[in-house]
Amino acid sequence: MSDRLPPAVHFGREICGSLALAECREWWITNGISGYAAGTVGGTLTRRYHGLLFAPLRAPAGRVLVFAKADATLTGNGHAWPLYTNRWVGGVVQPEGHAHIESFHLDGRMPVWRYAIGTIRLEARVWMEHGANTTYVAYRLDPAYRGSSADLELEVNLLANARDHHHNTQPGDFRVAIESDGNRLRVVHRDWFTLHVKACEGTISPDETWVEKFYLSVERARGLPDQDNHLSVGYATFRLQPGRWVGIVASLDAEAPDNLHAALRRFQGRDHEVLATARQQHPELQDAPIWLDQLLLAADTFVVSNPGPAYPDSESVIAGYPWFGEWGRDTLLALPGLTLACGRPDRSKRILEHFANFIDRGLIPNVFPGDGQQPAYNTVDAALWYLEAWRAYVELTDDRPSLRRVFPKLSDIIAWYCKGTRYGIGVDPVDGLLRAGEPGTQITWMDAKIGDWVVTPRIGKPVEVNALWFNALNAMASFAELLGLAEEGHYRLLAAKAREGFQCFIKGDGRGLLDVLDGPSGNDPSIRPNQILAVSLHYSPLAPTAQGEVLQVCAETLLCSYGLRSLDPAHSEFRPHYGGSIRERDSGYHQGPVWAWLLGHYALAEYRVHGDARVAQSWLEPIGDHLRDAGLGTVSEIFDGAPPHHPRGCPSQAWSVACTLEAWWRLQRLQPKAKNEVLDHFTRAQDPSDPDDS
Repeated sequence: MSDRLPPAVHFGREICGSLALAECREWWITNGISGYAAGTVGGTLTRRYHGLLFAPLRAPAGRVLVFAKADATLTGNGHAWPLYTNRWVGGVVQPEGHAHIESFHLDGRMPVWRYAIGTIRLEARVWMEHGANTTYVAYRLDPAYRGSSADLELEVNLLANARDHHHNTQPGDFRVAIESDGNRLRVVHRDWFTLHVKACEGTISPDETWVEKFYLSVERARGLPDQDNHLSVGYATFRLQPGRWVGIVASLDAEAPDNLHAALRRFQGRDHEVLATARQQHPELQDAPIWLDQLLLAADTFVVSNPGPAYPDSESVIAGYPWFGEWGRDTLLALPGLTLACGRPDRSKRILEHFANFIDRGLIPNVFPGDGQQPAYNTVDAALWYLEAWRAYVELTDDRPSLRRVFPKLSDIIAWYCKGTRYGIGVDPVDGLLRAGEPGTQITWMDAKIGDWVVTPRIGKPVEVNALWFNALNAMASFAELLGLAEEGHYRLLAAKAREGFQCFIKGDGRGLLDVLDGPSGNDPSIRPNQILAVSLHYSPLAPTAQGEVLQVCAETLLCSYGLRSLDPAHSEFRPHYGGSIRERDSGYHQGPVWAWLLGHYALAEYRVHGDARVAQSWLEPIGDHLRDAGLGTVSEIFDGAPPHHPRGCPSQAWSVACTLEAWWRLQRLQPKAKNEVLDHFTRAQDPSDPDDS
């Protein structure tokens, strides 16, 4: 293991030797072009999304499993020791190779297994080439091994597939031509791809046998098909020598580099570069805890190259691995954490400028188009998060030329929101607040929909949307002032009216804010976490007393170790656990589960109210523990609303990582300041004419 990368994730035999504990912990690695590889510590496949090479044959979301598994068996001295584990339909586990795992750790982002059988110790690693659909699986006999290695061999069964990553395979679903030549294998799918496999320091013999009935326990729990089948395409054989790397290169590129040691160093070098860049740009990260370094590495996995004919240098954000693609709201909400906090404002600028090409009638797409598809604009808040992302970028960089170029498009967003645009989005001239929503549509982040049923329609004036609206208007006024434009006064008047109207969200009993104002059935007093944005965003429409009330009600009712519950547990529709069929899961998606992205906003709100950065940062620390629980080194999308808050949903979510990282970074930057300076940082964003601000 490299001594320069964070050893934040490490397990010994207690976890590795217990399949129940080992297979609920998953590793995820990516290649920077939206491809990925994933599996469990124990080696079993528990999801349809586990495999060694998922390639974006139709980028960014059309990912296809081409290389599923590499099952290794160690032989020597007349014995054979399987180093792999498979769980079959019916619950049978055979073989039980996980029993030989002495330890598992992440070397940066790279999963590393150490097997121990008597005096034999063997290391295995998996990684991907950045920018290529290439996976490496490498093995090394311990350099200190003193026994005879003359007859120690490793035989690796190579399992391939050819399916969309959302599907399962039946035997015979696809046909390939298999060609071999000494240490090389070509698996040719007539319509999709050619998989090139090379045995480095070894040989390959071809095979064509279906290996059937892998049991996918996680898919069973999700109410989805729970069996899969893979095609054995060959066997690679290696003779082991102490300290020498042997292994497999599996790639869609016939010329993929095959020097294992050099490829390993390239992967590690990128991890070092990610951390070095963050520390160079932000010296305050020098003293960051180990788990935050792991988050910096995780953040890099979501930003991917996404070139197209019109935008050859564009980048985008994968909202979560494995099943999310490029989503507007998710990208913009996560962007400051994924780029600015990581010392990469250049990435932020590229993505923001790319998104400007898709603004239509003031809206940013919720879902970006695939091949031949049209963008979907059903989101009221993506454009407001877009303005906040520009605010954060300009605050850090003071990039006025870029701001001046984009300012007309930002102004257009505000203009369309004022006069009205799609989905009933428009300003109420009476109170200056944004109303939004139409029957049958879901346009806030609480967007679960089952058929024609919108689970949380939130038609009216949602609280977080109007907190974002006020924030956006103040940001525009600040931009105009920075650029010396006359529009500053216009935006300040709009902000003042919105601020006055926002006071209607304050409940009569002082217990926080209404969730939706002026809905079809009146006001919605449900206690939800959306109100925290009225305190956490850079510009708050609330006076300090009201900010404190919001923080208190969220703390007493919604706060959990990993985030905020999406609904008050006392509510009749609260769901303490998330699971079951698709309908069961979707209907409870925002009715109780804890959302990790909100924890960062809670920490920032805590800081705004109480002014103690160290205390505010302490609310983020449980995320460091979670990095060893589910998706290793990354953060889950949601958790059960009831203790012990099991991780659920997507195991590696962009905004979960980003909002934690951004909050920690911002709090660290402000930490040396005294309380009066802290308050000044926020209250400069308030309306200076309001007597409650101080």
